[in-house]
Amino acid sequence: MPAPLSPRQRAQLKSRAHSLEPYVQVGQAGLSEAVVAETDRALAAHSLIKVRLNGADRSARAQLISELCTRVDAAAVQSVGKVLVLWRPRPDAEPLRA
Repeated sequence: MPAPLSPRQRAQLKSRAHSLEPYVQVGQAGLSEAVVAETDRALAAHSLIKVRLNGADRSARAQLISELCTRVDAAAVQSVGKVLVLWRPRPDAEPLRA
């Protein structure tokens, strides 16, 4: 799991994610291996992505977010409604300012 984000880092990532469209969509079937693999590929390529979580109530979404973050080793930046912003640092990218 990446190090916890400071409020300043979280705000920086939120502003970068604002214009993004969701790369990955979790459907009625939930968190399948294909969804986890696609999320991992998207994070490796982009470092910051949006994920759309369809068909789950609020408590189920919270559990899904936690499980997805654990399985792809990413930090949840923001969750608004059914859209989740995930971030995972890339080794070749410059670090976030604290």
